[in-house]
Amino acid sequence: MAHSGSPFLESIRRFMLARRYSKRSIKSYLYWIKCFILFHEKRHPAELGDADIVAFLTHLAADRKVAAATQRIALNALAFLYQQFLEKPAGDFSQFQKSGRQRKLPVVLTRTEIHQLFSKLSGTRLLIASLLYGSGLRRIEVVRLRIKDIDLDNPQIRVWNGKGFKHRITTLAPELVPKLQAHIQKVTLLMREDCTNNDYKGVWLPDALQRKYPNAAYEPGWHYLFPATRLSYEPGTHNLRRHHIDESSVNKFIRAARLQVGIGKEVTSHTLRHSFATHLLAAGVDIRTVQEQLGHQDVRTTEIYTHVLKRGAKGVRSPLSDLDLTMKHAV
Repeated sequence: MAHSGSPFLESIRRFMLARRYSKRSIKSYLYWIKCFILFHEKRHPAELGDADIVAFLTHLAADRKVAAATQRIALNALAFLYQQFLEKPAGDFSQFQKSGRQRKLPVVLTRTEIHQLFSKLSGTRLLIASLLYGSGLRRIEVVRLRIKDIDLDNPQIRVWNGKGFKHRITTLAPELVPKLQAHIQKVTLLMREDCTNNDYKGVWLPDALQRKYPNAAYEPGWHYLFPATRLSYEPGTHNLRRHHIDESSVNKFIRAARLQVGIGKEVTSHTLRHSFATHLLAAGVDIRTVQEQLGHQDVRTTEIYTHVLKRGAKGVRSPLSDLDLTMKHAV
């Protein structure tokens, strides 16, 4: 949701931009802050307190029936609003009603369906899809990859500031190494061409890194693995840079491939991550290892994939499977 002309929301947006929050975080936080204000009949948040926060978060669970993860995002947005922006730390508002809505079982593709989907992709699109499935990356993690994050010798991928700002190392299929080598050469040539433009300010780096390594913005390793097709100005500045591809484009080409194949399931970039986890567990990989690969903080999040394995609910064999074959035909 946009800031809709509100000076207050616009000031929050600028505050977040100046502190290098991602576009996704800015959009999400502004949405929930606006919902909070509208819920309290457009009263200014500075006039509201703990009880008002509790009432809103409880409303999300009791009336809007949002998932627990959605409720947590709203909570984080309000914590940011009071602690960072208003510098008015809220007290204890932990007594809100927690959302009891259960997570849906993830959609998982079979290996045959993965093969069919990939047959409709080529070039960079196939490479991106291969990393989503082959390394279990989130969509935003793939588009934010920088060349230096790819370790072709080991092979492995370093993921920086994943969900919850966690770092991790995940697997890289050796079969992708030659394709990545060729892709990196192409991206490096593009970067060198950009550097011939006098207005080019190098790739975007967090402020701390920019200060520590002033020349890093022009080094190949720091450039995005999947750069945008054109140069653009960094929001709020006059710095000409080449950003990474837009993450929304990833789901678009995956959906298009799914339609071409005729797969009946709803397929998104996250479906490939779900399939990565489920296929690893089905192959006997330890759940703690899968948890580390996915970057899950709690193993209970990873356990949801055990429910979609072909072995049935928690590995229980159905008694119907033990009936005489003629009885099965009768059914």
